Amino acid sequence: MKIAAKIISVVLVIALVACSKVPITGRKQMLLIPESELMSMSLTQYQQFLTENPPVADNVEATKQVRRVGGRIANAVERYLKDNGQSKLVKNYRWEFNLVNQNIVNAWAMPGGKVVVYQGLLPVAKTDEGLAVVMGHEIAHAVARHGNERMSQGILAAAGGVALAVYMREKPAETQALFLAAYGVGTGVGIMAFGRNQESEADKLGMVFMSMAGYQPKEAIPFWDRMNAASGGTSVPEFLSTHPHYDTRVERIKEWLPTAETYYSPYQQ
Repeated sequence: MKIAAKIISVVLVIALVACSKVPITGRKQMLLIPESELMSMSLTQYQQFLTENPPVADNVEATKQVRRVGGRIANAVERYLKDNGQSKLVKNYRWEFNLVNQNIVNAWAMPGGKVVVYQGLLPVAKTDEGLAVVMGHEIAHAVARHGNERMSQGILAAAGGVALAVYMREKPAETQALFLAAYGVGTGVGIMAFGRNQESEADKLGMVFMSMAGYQPKEAIPFWDRMNAASGGTSVPEFLSTHPHYDTRVERIKEWLPTAETYYSPYQQ
């Protein structure tokens, strides 16, 4: 009876939080962790990362590029959310974009709008438009709360019948590990961490977000061509990967492109 009660309580919690929806796509998602908890963890982990991996100086052109493109997309997204009564999705977000001098083809975003781009990604991005594909993708992960969703899935699996708050309090090391894994901090090649559905959703939202900021969404296709080339064509079969196979990804991007283009308008200084 106790086990049954625990299962029922978990199901009821999931039913209550599953009503959360991702903007634009409208997909329902399971978010079990209070955003305030994630924001607190984000600030701590982000500062720790930057202490261990000092960002490239503010006056370097590459840093200026990352902040220019990221800031432009973030501002456009915030305007859209405000106009559509969804500002609460980025409530208390303080966007911050940093470049770290590591030759890794990677980028990630934490709750609260804390974004890191690795130097090794810039030769693949090449232009502001190419970088906008990355920044739109990462901002999409943050706005869609994919990290919360990923952590919720991980904690639900790890905690079993233990209450969420109890697990997070009594298992701080495990919770921190789940947080870092969920947001892809310190991972290797590629824009990592999330599952195939979340990656595809971030591709779609990212194209819309870059369009809102005045960047051509069709640039997503040559960018992923370059990413595929940078990987040497050695990506693992899709059923073994948490990320869409290159061909699948590009096919979905092409299908979504007409929708993304409806949000496009040239950038006004």
